[in-house]
Amino acid sequence: MRLSPDTLPSLRHGAQRPGYDRAALTTGIVHLGIGAFHRAHQAVYTDDALARSFGPWGIAGVSLRSPDTRDALEPQGGLYTVAVRDAAGERLRVIGSVTQLLVAPEDPAAVLDLLTRPSVRIVTLTVTEKGYCHDPATGALNEAHPDIVHDLANPESPRSVPGFLVEALIRRRAAGVEPFTVLSCDNLPSNGDTAAGLLRRYAELRDPALGTWFAGNVACPNSMVDRIVPATTDADRDRVSDGLGLRDSWPVVTEPFSQWVIEDRFPTGRPAWELEGAELVPDVHPYETMKLRLLNGSHSTLAYLGYLAGYETVSDTMADPAFARLIRGLMDEEAGPTLHMPPGADLGHYKDALIERFRNPALRHRTWQIAMDGTQKLPQRLLGTIRDRLAAGAPIDRLALGVAAWMRYVSGTDEAGRPIDVRDPMAARLAELAAEAGPDADRLATALFGLTAVFGDDLPRDPRFTAAVTDALRRLYAEGARAVVQSVAPAAG
Repeated sequence: MRLSPDTLPSLRHGAQRPGYDRAALTTGIVHLGIGAFHRAHQAVYTDDALARSFGPWGIAGVSLRSPDTRDALEPQGGLYTVAVRDAAGERLRVIGSVTQLLVAPEDPAAVLDLLTRPSVRIVTLTVTEKGYCHDPATGALNEAHPDIVHDLANPESPRSVPGFLVEALIRRRAAGVEPFTVLSCDNLPSNGDTAAGLLRRYAELRDPALGTWFAGNVACPNSMVDRIVPATTDADRDRVSDGLGLRDSWPVVTEPFSQWVIEDRFPTGRPAWELEGAELVPDVHPYETMKLRLLNGSHSTLAYLGYLAGYETVSDTMADPAFARLIRGLMDEEAGPTLHMPPGADLGHYKDALIERFRNPALRHRTWQIAMDGTQKLPQRLLGTIRDRLAAGAPIDRLALGVAAWMRYVSGTDEAGRPIDVRDPMAARLAELAAEAGPDADRLATALFGLTAVFGDDLPRDPRFTAAVTDALRRLYAEGARAVVQSVAPAAG
């Protein structure tokens, strides 16, 4: 039998189920980008909040591209399983907070109607960096983006996040309905501030007066999210279904660790998110920078170097002592000193937890998956840290190696001469530059430094940066990733 509200009573003993009456749920949150991360993170916190203090906070999930999640979960009434895995085993939990699923390209009008409902008071986002239609190097709206151009010309059938949200806010304003709060849960620096700036600019393009209204009336809190959620495999589906005694078409697999730091600014209310792993704070920025630079920066470095060295997963990569030493050195000696944390924050404990998480053998988090969308991720994960280190006159050896590994990866051919499936919004341009440069480190580095959307105008003009990256890239070509890592992070004694 398939997992559904009707079959929920048939769950095998040991699998946790929703602790509230789902039939009484009202939709109070719309989530744009209902992928695996949201279902393992914000939807779980909301499920916990509903069990603790029930309220009108059901989640309507909207897919902006693919119907796959809707097709899998709609027959299950929105129910799905979170499988929490570590070396000690697996715990299964059925989540009930998602009650409705829509696919935006199929019916934009239905999504706008949903966003205009008075009951909807929060819109959350996990649309990845590329979903914001912005220039990652500057944070500005890309006004030439095809979706933005389309939405300005066709506001009643939008494609982009700014198009949907601003049109819905215009309709709410006309109907006398209070604006919803926009809560970004993506790995962007100052994600709420970034979202606010992009939406305000898009609103100005619709109507200059609307931009002023947006700035004074729409709350966009910052947040920091953290949980590792690998892509679900068919083997995961089979294992989870066996554990449940019911077929779940799209469970999510994750780790025990979960963190959510939220700026507590919700004019029309929010769920009771004061839970273990969640903090409501006045300022998210120190935590966000900590996560981007320690976790995400390390993750990307591991992904590119690990893939090049032939490691399929992060845990495989971290099982190599040289890679583990490299990452700990990156955290302790290069990224960590750039952080300014509030009193009481324990950076040492956080770094220890990251190393343990990266080593978790129960998570098959593929290096290839983490390596996706590098042109969008590098500015936040590595380049901001590099800028701070250069400003302080400090070394950037490990950080530069991470950037060089990205360059070697996007060349499109691995160390054995096999093609690399480079997934990136700029994949075509990357392939063109790599083909022109050939397997020549100096030519390839010079060509990629010309991507101002990634590196800005400043870093390519700084010889301390360009020399360090180019030298690391030469070594990757000449020696291979594993040998370079071993030399950069030698064993003690």
